[in-house]
Amino acid sequence: MSGGAVASLPEGLLDGGAWFRVEAAPNASTVRRSAERLAVELGMPERRINDLSIVAAEAAGNLAKHADEGVLLVRAVRRGGQAGVELIALDRGPGMADLAHSFGDGHSTAGTLGIGLGAIVRQATWCDMHSVPGKGTVLAVQVWPGEPPTTPWAAGITRPITGEPISGDAFAVRDADGRRQVMMCDGLGHGGPAAAAAHEAVRAFIDAPAAPPAAVLEHLHRRISHTRGAAVAVAELDAGAGLVRYAGLGNIAGTVLTPGLPRKGMVSLPGITGHQRRQIREFDYPITRDAIVLMHSDGVVDRWDPADYPGLLVRSPLVIAATVLRDAGVRRDDAGVLVARLP
Repeated sequence: MSGGAVASLPEGLLDGGAWFRVEAAPNASTVRRSAERLAVELGMPERRINDLSIVAAEAAGNLAKHADEGVLLVRAVRRGGQAGVELIALDRGPGMADLAHSFGDGHSTAGTLGIGLGAIVRQATWCDMHSVPGKGTVLAVQVWPGEPPTTPWAAGITRPITGEPISGDAFAVRDADGRRQVMMCDGLGHGGPAAAAAHEAVRAFIDAPAAPPAAVLEHLHRRISHTRGAAVAVAELDAGAGLVRYAGLGNIAGTVLTPGLPRKGMVSLPGITGHQRRQIREFDYPITRDAIVLMHSDGVVDRWDPADYPGLLVRSPLVIAATVLRDAGVRRDDAGVLVARLP
């Protein structure tokens, strides 16, 4: 498990949250209590904390009852001037062929009442899910204190290397004077120093002037020179031009994925943001409304095929990112995935 104080983080900066292995009922209770504590720290009203408690208990309970290798991430989310709690449950269980049927009360695969998914839908502010028989299920849930903010056009997820409490990978999303930009970074090494470099890159990205990706990356290069440095890539999705503008230094992989078409890799140049830079160049790639931009650190391998996940690319960016992390992330390194699409 990893985590820490999160209430002081400003909007736009996402904490890594706390990961839990959920293999039995006591683990599910731990998840529920952690979600409740986070909601109290964030100042959520008691009514919504009670709703969150039900959601957390059902999501974690489903993992304990039905899943193989079930894990669950609890983290704070901030958007539209609000702070809420997000739960992301990943498993390698049997999966579900008919999600609509599975969400209905009374459906069960373990002889239980089968009310878990229905209760989650009713109590959560937002949820999304993807499941493939034989591969497992990803469930993403958010509970907000008030009216739900707009569904984000980009989302990401990170996980630390086995044995470390915090990840050196991080991501950020911003809209700077109409420029919709995302950043993925991988602080050099692992643990605290790597996380410090990545978090400084996130702050520098949020504060950077509204400029094309190459100029933003140049800004980051100067701002994080006092850290050990990081691999960083910045992408800008321009709906009007139908383009992704992309600039990267180091081992951040960027890909445009369009249903039915081969994946299109984007170019990151050799270097270390903050220390070693031969040049910073920006490249343009066409993108359509049904495509996504996927960026990840070198803790995620490219050996996964979207064709093996029917319907995945039309799910929310968060569910796509979590699915890729589950099946392509490696345990011997920090891992991070970021997904964006044209708004």
